[in-house]
Amino acid sequence: MADAARVAVVTGGNRGMGLETVRQLAKLGIEVMLTSRDPEAGAAAVTDLAESGLSASVQPLDVTDQGQIEALVERIARQFGRLDILVNNAGILPDSRGHDGHRASVLVTPMELMRSAYETNTLGPMRLCQALVPLMRKNGYGRIVNVSSAMGQLSEMGGEFPGYRLSKAALNALTRILAAELAGTDIKVNAACPGWVRTDMGGADATRSLAEGVDTTVWLATVTGEDAPNGGFFRDREPIPW
Repeated sequence: MADAARVAVVTGGNRGMGLETVRQLAKLGIEVMLTSRDPEAGAAAVTDLAESGLSASVQPLDVTDQGQIEALVERIARQFGRLDILVNNAGILPDSRGHDGHRASVLVTPMELMRSAYETNTLGPMRLCQALVPLMRKNGYGRIVNVSSAMGQLSEMGGEFPGYRLSKAALNALTRILAAELAGTDIKVNAACPGWVRTDMGGADATRSLAEGVDTTVWLATVTGEDAPNGGFFRDREPIPW
């Protein structure tokens, strides 16, 4: 199957790592649909890509809204009739600061903040997989990449940022469950840790560029062959502990 025939969806694709992922996939000739909670921001991103000679389409999507997910599926089925790549990039860091200006502690974090992290960072990807894996099964091929974080590693788990940490740890577990259930097919599911990237979330002091941050995600989204990884957690194209 040639790259030019593939279709990809990238959530949270209007800025930062999501937009860079769209850019890199489009450069490979893949038909990319970026999703954005803000339709105007999504349209502006597509226009910027077009000015660079790259083509992408845009679909409004809040990953916590089942109705919008269903609309996405209907459009993909109508426009392309297939889906080959899903990059679950959309995510939030709701608990970066506590009420006193310090990093949020699990001892004082409101439950509503925890729920919002899970809804977007864990249940959003789960909803999208439930909705879109049938399109992958139809053609017997798929690559799902869950953009996770070292902050969700149990092996390196620390304090603070409980909403983000717990939701990313749960996303890692979801990756393993999906990979196990899809074993024996050519639908591969993996998690990627981009590292500390210069984005709105990562901040200006982060050590990695956007291109460095998405390299592993793009690799996992496009790798082929019998030895293509499944059910792994990767950074810099190398496996890391859960």
